[in-house]
Amino acid sequence: MNAPEDWPEPIIRVQALSESGIPAIPNRYIKRESDRPISDDVADDVNIPLIDFSGLIDNGKDNQDLVSETMNKISEACREWGFFQIVNHGVKPELMDRAREVWREFFHLPTEVKQSYANSPKTYEGYGSRLGVEKGAVLDWSDYYFLHYLPPHLKDHNKWPAQPHSSREVNEEYLGEVVKLGGRLMKIFSINLGLEEDQLQDAFGGNGEDIGVCLRVNFYPKCPQPDLTLGLSSHSDPGGMTLLLPDPHVAGLQVRRDGKWVTVKPAPHAFIVNIGDQIQVLSNAIYKSVEHRVIVNPNAERVSLACFYNPRGDQLIGPVKDLIGEEACPLYQPMTFDEYRLFIRLRGPSGKSQVESLKSPR
Repeated sequence: MNAPEDWPEPIIRVQALSESGIPAIPNRYIKRESDRPISDDVADDVNIPLIDFSGLIDNGKDNQDLVSETMNKISEACREWGFFQIVNHGVKPELMDRAREVWREFFHLPTEVKQSYANSPKTYEGYGSRLGVEKGAVLDWSDYYFLHYLPPHLKDHNKWPAQPHSSREVNEEYLGEVVKLGGRLMKIFSINLGLEEDQLQDAFGGNGEDIGVCLRVNFYPKCPQPDLTLGLSSHSDPGGMTLLLPDPHVAGLQVRRDGKWVTVKPAPHAFIVNIGDQIQVLSNAIYKSVEHRVIVNPNAERVSLACFYNPRGDQLIGPVKDLIGEEACPLYQPMTFDEYRLFIRLRGPSGKSQVESLKSPR
């Protein structure tokens, strides 16, 4: 099963539709009734856990109680939610702001500049407007930009936008810092699971530059009928872990919990962290990836940066043996990450259907 060289239909940029002033969205973006965002299934009185990470950066040697408390909060969030926010994480607030703003500037460049980076379903790298290659599929109300950071042989600065000025340098610095943060979190996840601190990272393919790290920048334009569509359909992330830099002024991310959708309220200069399918598989479902989606807004655009911290593409991923007890059995069949992620690249977001399909027959 290979990705095709090109899209099955001409690409329409959602931003162009939005800026044209259309009063109603085209039928291609109207979700079936059961998938539309409705107020009855939204829980507005809760939020995902918010965790102060500073105890693991500044005070680790001086205050073991604080370290234990923070580690426990992360463990509980991974087991109970699959999502959490972290603040005081060591990435400079001004770098976070600048990274978000250079991408906002990119999406407001002239169309011909953006089109020079147009992507294909073969790699998805570049400027895009759809996931999946099914002809006639219902599409999401969003544009995006996808690029590779690791491993080094996949990173090509020529495929990164050259405009606005300094954007490549800003993205290089930003992704370097986010990768460091991802490495710290991997150690914490591993220790909290009762493993050696590098065991999960080793399962990803090693501690060096052999893992996969990529960035998807999401641009959600204003939408005249936000009750009929979604910016990103319900899905769980196919990779290992996602570190999301949200728009601080426009909420949009919703997480499924107990049959309701929780609208995430971003804390200032926080990263939203979520468990992906690969960590669910490695942990034998002790940690679970969770369905999430994005709603859109009639009055404001929204920009977010999702950094995906993934296993090496050819790495075979299956439950870690140390997490399978004598009476338990592995829940999932091993599969390489390259094989796994091809599912979403061909079919688009599809809830948790892919990870569920991996379950070993009983």
